[in-house]
Amino acid sequence: MRLFSISVATALSFISCSIDDHSKANLQKAREMNQKVEGFYDLKAETIDGEQFDFSSLKGKRVLIVNTASKCGYTSQYEGLQALYEKYAGEDFTIIGFPSNDFGSQEPGSNEDIVEFCTKNYGVTFTLMAKAPVKGENQQPVYQWLTKKDFNGVDDAKVSWNFNKFLVDENGKWVSHFGSGTKPLDEKITSFVSGS
Repeated sequence: MRLFSISVATALSFISCSIDDHSKANLQKAREMNQKVEGFYDLKAETIDGEQFDFSSLKGKRVLIVNTASKCGYTSQYEGLQALYEKYAGEDFTIIGFPSNDFGSQEPGSNEDIVEFCTKNYGVTFTLMAKAPVKGENQQPVYQWLTKKDFNGVDDAKVSWNFNKFLVDENGKWVSHFGSGTKPLDEKITSFVSGS
């Protein structure tokens, strides 16, 4: 029995180390891509398909950035986000989702699992980034910019749960932050998105 316990502990330790090493490698990759971050358009991130996404491609667009999860009480907001995207997306507006497992372990799946879930259940076509932490020591660099006044020049913001929303204007300026309870089709968001 003792031998079995030691074997299980060793296996769990190995799995934990592998996951930690993978997370550290992703974080190091993100840091390397964002070494000289001065503004929103200097940011880069990895898409959920493993491609590098350069935020300079967003110049001239209003942007909604949201941290997402597949097993959250707010997960149905994917529907509103997709509706917002279908109505307003184009030359002037886009949505970027950042799946994260930071809150209640509510995004446990792989990037492939997330894509399948979002496509099958909500028909998501807006850009999703690779799963990454949006808070804490290993915080994704885009979220460092979004949550720290030293970087965004406007406000220190706390990501309080899944489906927090950040608005960035067409000049790459931080505009506002909304908690999970603010729905994607809320007037505060649609007025920004539509430019009114």
